Amino acid sequence: MSGLTVRASTEADVARCAEIYGHHVLHGTASFEVDPPDLAEMKKRRAAVLDLGLPYIVAEKEGRVLGYAYAGLYRTRPAYRFTVENSIYIDKDAIGQGVGKALLVPLIDLCARDGRRQMIAVIGDSAHVASINLHASCGFEMVGTLKSVGFKFGRWLDSVLMERPLGPGDTTLPEAGA
Repeated sequence: MSGLTVRASTEADVARCAEIYGHHVLHGTASFEVDPPDLAEMKKRRAAVLDLGLPYIVAEKEGRVLGYAYAGLYRTRPAYRFTVENSIYIDKDAIGQGVGKALLVPLIDLCARDGRRQMIAVIGDSAHVASINLHASCGFEMVGTLKSVGFKFGRWLDSVLMERPLGPGDTTLPEAGA
């Protein structure tokens, strides 16, 4: 998308991120939440990501945030410390315009530079072909589908798991003391 800028998020972006996410919670299956979090909760979630030293970025055009992405811990146990999970949410009117890829590529790079070695995509609903294709176009491989693990809008939903190595992935050991 021409004229799109990707940058680190600021606290001023959180209200717009909450609006984007709220739409997906209420109308979609990308998130398995059923009630949109309020602004205070969204601020808390963003702060938790940043407190871990992980990226939380936005894509904007002409001053309007069209999407956001962040990396969170895949799991909290120490053995998982080199693995992150990505999350990407796009404004309903900007879907299919390249905003997702504009966010995912730098998110991958930021996490790799930070020494992370694997990125996991947990895609809500196996019918999210666009998200699956986006991740595949950025080097993610399908590793599995958890069948009927969510229930929303009166139907069972799968979770698709995709994985991508970051930097050297598992071909080398982490630095000593890491």
